[in-house]
Amino acid sequence: MLSPKELHERRAKRNRYNITKNAQGRLRLSVHRSEKNISVQIIDDKAGKTLVSASTLEADLRKKLKTGANKEAAKAIGQLVAERAIKAGIKEVVFDRGGYIYHGRVKELAEAAREAGLSF
Repeated sequence: MLSPKELHERRAKRNRYNITKNAQGRLRLSVHRSEKNISVQIIDDKAGKTLVSASTLEADLRKKLKTGANKEAAKAIGQLVAERAIKAGIKEVVFDRGGYIYHGRVKELAEAAREAGLSF
């Protein structure tokens, strides 16, 4: 029997495999969600570099948000990463939800990034 962590890693690998197969050269918007925070990165897999990132651990966001573990925080992170990406010249990405279900905070983050101008 696999542990919950191993099951999560298996889902994440399966999801990432399908993303890289269908990405067609687009950058990857990767989400990491913990109990207390949420962070997101735009990654260039060919170069192996992170181009843009945002997290609820950043000082200016910590002052604005009560907690980093709710939908409001996820929405703020989605908007912030989209603004930074557009400023960096990135408009199209592939959404990598990792091993998380597209629901709740992950869904809010994705919808906020779409509303702010990213397309995926």
